[in-house]
Amino acid sequence: MAALYRYALWLGVASGAMILIFWIFGFAGLIPAASVVAAVLIALGLGSVETLKSYQYTAWIIVAIVCGMLYPSAFLQWGEFDLRNPWLILIVVQLVMFGMGTQMSLKDFSGLRTMGKGVLIGLICQFSIMPVIGFLLTRIFDFEPEIAAGVILIGSCSSGLASNVMVYLANANLTLSITLTAMATLLAPLMTPFLMKMLAGTYVEINFLDMCFQIIKIVIVPIGAALLYDGMKGSLKFRKIVNVVSFISAAWLLAMTFGLWDYFEASFSGTALEIISLSNFLFGAVIFGNLYYRIFKLYPKVQNFMPVISMFGIVYFTTVTTAASRDNLLAIGLFLLLASILHNSLGYTLGYWLSRLMGLDTDSSRTVALEVGMQNGGMASGLAGVMGKLATLGLAAAVFSPWMNISGSLLANYWRKKPTSED
Repeated sequence: MAALYRYALWLGVASGAMILIFWIFGFAGLIPAASVVAAVLIALGLGSVETLKSYQYTAWIIVAIVCGMLYPSAFLQWGEFDLRNPWLILIVVQLVMFGMGTQMSLKDFSGLRTMGKGVLIGLICQFSIMPVIGFLLTRIFDFEPEIAAGVILIGSCSSGLASNVMVYLANANLTLSITLTAMATLLAPLMTPFLMKMLAGTYVEINFLDMCFQIIKIVIVPIGAALLYDGMKGSLKFRKIVNVVSFISAAWLLAMTFGLWDYFEASFSGTALEIISLSNFLFGAVIFGNLYYRIFKLYPKVQNFMPVISMFGIVYFTTVTTAASRDNLLAIGLFLLLASILHNSLGYTLGYWLSRLMGLDTDSSRTVALEVGMQNGGMASGLAGVMGKLATLGLAAAVFSPWMNISGSLLANYWRKKPTSED
């Protein structure tokens, strides 16, 4: 397999050279296909080079952008089926978050006991630096309202598991990183809508409660299902409790299917109906977590596929977002890229130095810097998608996410080569 990946890399480089030849000799019609082939082969081939493996995820994001830009119609609609359908986006983003959640553990929250100061500093930096910088950048670049709101949205999201990977590569404080990601994720249903209401309310209409519910559905519910599976691995008593709750959940959802939901729709409206809808998702999460535990017991290797599922879910978001917003990207793509570089760089810089000023050691400050500078692009894309604004509100996430992974990899590898006195 390693040999095949090496061949793919060389073929990808050769395909890249063919693009230049096609351009020189006027075969412009062949350039799009050659570009897609080159991008896919290089993304596959990077796995064969030890020093480039950490960039493979970013390479697949670039594949998604290339496909969306060159063949937009192919990634918007398949026959009668709309690839931007909010329910499809909701299901995919839940799978992405569940895949991420299976790499987390209930033990991730144990760091609160030993490093409360670092967690508090990290959370303050996380939910202040990036949203405020995002807001200031929208004033500087004067983006259209919904695109500007998207810049603030990605700055207002919590960090994702990509930051944990970068902290690991940097040999920084991995325990602090994992705890920060877990706590920021739990706070996101309150903090992200609050920050959007305060900073982006003049750009788009923000319904605070509705956004809270959406974040719980797309982030907390699937990650909660994954943590439920994690708890079932370690405790027989907990498994018995989950089995009982799963039976109740199944009965509740069956009742919903056979008329109870119609009754609720006729009897309630607004927030009350949203709460009932959210309870359906929570009951479903219990069943899904239990089911995944049973699959894991039968086939433990399923755990190895979950990060891959998460990665391809994010690739799907990026492809569809790029295809839907191709015209906007052609018009302002370079300005959005410049905004992402500024946003990301200032996040690393301010996250690091504010942590140092507040008394954290160098390793912990590096951790906070990476947690602050790298946002959860999947969460931002998912929110934009379920709101039906993937082409505008989700545009910043499509541009910012690849750059965050590139810059995070570069910074992590730089810090890895510069050990601290604590190391």
